[in-house]
Order: sequence, then C-alpha cells, then structure tokens
Amino acid sequence: MGLTRRTILAAGAAAAATAALPRAFAQQASKGGTGKFYEKGSVRIYYEEAGAGFPLMLLPGGGLNSTISFFTANSPFNAIEEFKGQYRCITADLRNAPSGQSTGPVEVDRPWDSYADDQLGLMDHLGIDKFMVMGFCIGGPFIWSLLRRAPNRIAAAVAGAARGVASGNARP
Repeated sequence: MGLTRRTILAAGAAAAATAALPRAFAQQASKGGTGKFYEKGSVRIYYEEAGAGFPLMLLPGGGLNSTISFFTANSPFNAIEEFKGQYRCITADLRNAPSGQSTGPVEVDRPWDSYADDQLGLMDHLGIDKFMVMGFCIGGPFIWSLLRRAPNRIAAAVAGAARGVASGNARP
C-alpha cells in the first residue's frame, strides 16, 4: 500500500473514531446515569437535570415503560440536548418502568394521580414552584393531570407526539 493511500485511510479512521466518540460517551451516560434519587415513603424516583434557566420538566414517552433514555433512543428529537442551553431541564424515569430506576407502588384507585404525585413531588424536592412542562406520548395525559392538580404552577405546557387519551383508549 502506498504512503498516500495509507495516510488517507489513517486520517479517515481517525475522523470516524472522533465523530463516534461523543455518541459512545452519551450512550454510556444514559445507561449508567448521572442522576439522583428523590424519595418519599416507599417511592423512589430517579431523575436527571441539565442546563440552567427557567425550569422545564420533560416527560419522556414510551407508555408505562417511559424512561430518560427515551430522549436518546425513540424521541422525535433529543429535547434535553435541544433545550439545556436555555432552560433547566428536569426529567425522570416513570415509576416501575421495566428498564428504569424509579420504583414504588402505584395506587390502584388513583394511578394517574400517583404519577402526578411523583412529578409534583420532584419539583417540590428541587424547590421549584413554577415550571414549564413538555411531554411526549404518555406525557400528554400526564400534562393534563398536572394542569388539573396544579394549574398555578404550570407556566406553559406542550404535548409533543401525544397518542391516546388518559382513559387508555390509544389511537395512532
């Protein structure tokens, strides 16, 4: 192999490795997580924060399997990366999502309120009174619960890529 060809191949390999490196580290961070836990009674909620500014709660999609990894895997766009330069982004794994780290019993008589308890409790834990919220998929119905429970705390709300309704009657 000639010196020129070897130089071009080496440069190409170095460029490919350099381009792939940030994605590899991002994937590792989302699996291991750099978040914290908020605990209240028998409920333990895993959450992560990024950025600074006015608080923006991001509710991941994925039905009852919703976890923070939604934003790097299945989301229409990575809302954390998109908004962390302007807002204090806060997101959490849904309680009992199979691949998540949040745990605790869901109250059978008030399941939607159980999740609103987690979301509002997390914001209380962080000392946040007013905040914006953006939800994907199941995050849309969660937003309605938050608006019903704490309308004076929600400065703005956006349901992105919402499917189904709170009654569980999902339609594409």
